[in-house]
Amino acid sequence: MNEILLDYNLQELQQLMQQLNEPKYRAKQLLDSLLLGQNIDTNTTLPKSLKDKLSTFVWQPIEIYKAFQGKSAIKFLYKLCDNNIIEGIVMFHKYGNTLCVSTQVGCRMGCKFCASTLDGLIRNLTAGEILGQVVAVNKYLQGNIVDRKITNIVLMGSGEPLDNYDNVLKFLNMVTSKDSFNFSRRNISLSTCGIADKTDKLADDFPGIVLTISLHSAHQAKRQEIMPIANKFSLSQLMKSVKNYQVKSGRRVVFEYTLIDGVNDSINDAKSIRDLTKGIMCHINLIPLNYVKERNLKTSKNITNFEMQLKKLGCSVTVRNSMGSEIDGACGQLRRKHLEETE
Repeated sequence: MNEILLDYNLQELQQLMQQLNEPKYRAKQLLDSLLLGQNIDTNTTLPKSLKDKLSTFVWQPIEIYKAFQGKSAIKFLYKLCDNNIIEGIVMFHKYGNTLCVSTQVGCRMGCKFCASTLDGLIRNLTAGEILGQVVAVNKYLQGNIVDRKITNIVLMGSGEPLDNYDNVLKFLNMVTSKDSFNFSRRNISLSTCGIADKTDKLADDFPGIVLTISLHSAHQAKRQEIMPIANKFSLSQLMKSVKNYQVKSGRRVVFEYTLIDGVNDSINDAKSIRDLTKGIMCHINLIPLNYVKERNLKTSKNITNFEMQLKKLGCSVTVRNSMGSEIDGACGQLRRKHLEETE
């Protein structure tokens, strides 16, 4: 695959211009063009001589292949340059538009309720391919660099962000740069299944974003059954990293908890969440299980009662509104459906 221009930050583009014997200011012109979603044919600011030099590069690594309109969300299938397919969703709220981005093609974490992991990890996305999702959807919604139509970013799509650490870190630095979209760290959330050592690294490299932990059980043995990563990083290790991140970032941590019928939805499970999170500034986000036909799991019938129990125990808790469920909103559902239809 040819080099992707969106993988370059401004300083790297300036170095590229120097190598091509072009003026330094061309780098910012090129970056602005890329962030607007322009390609070599639609760019009108750069001279033909420079565009000829850049003709072997990939300008836009993400193409919106299909869009599915829901009641309060749009689900996207994106095509990559190597013809791999990934997906994402933009959700429309009163406070703004939140884009959920993918960080890998597939996933190797093996969580028992997730569709993204069924095919395993195919490959990591580059920083430019992650940024390209923001570019593509912002353009689709008729936004630009200053008047962005995306106000919040959540790294909660296909893949485990901390399993693609270097590319994700570069993306975070680029998307928050004043030379780019200038997102505030406070408007970015990163969801991890619990890679403790990389969580510690994130606390040093990029504190300030909202850390979201996919918890799904506060019992070590039960969590190991649901989430294989718990075999490598215990709950005690994970919570130590969570506390470290909170101290260094000063931000509230969010715990995601998918409710599975008869697995993790008892009163004792609620009490265990209370005990595990005691003393941590946090919020519990309860998630009704999205149906995945390859998994023999059902969403809990006890969601309302489970929420009430947690509130009685003094926990900050809400039930997530499953936006986009009518358009295969669960991570990986839409991609698998597409692959099955094209086989």
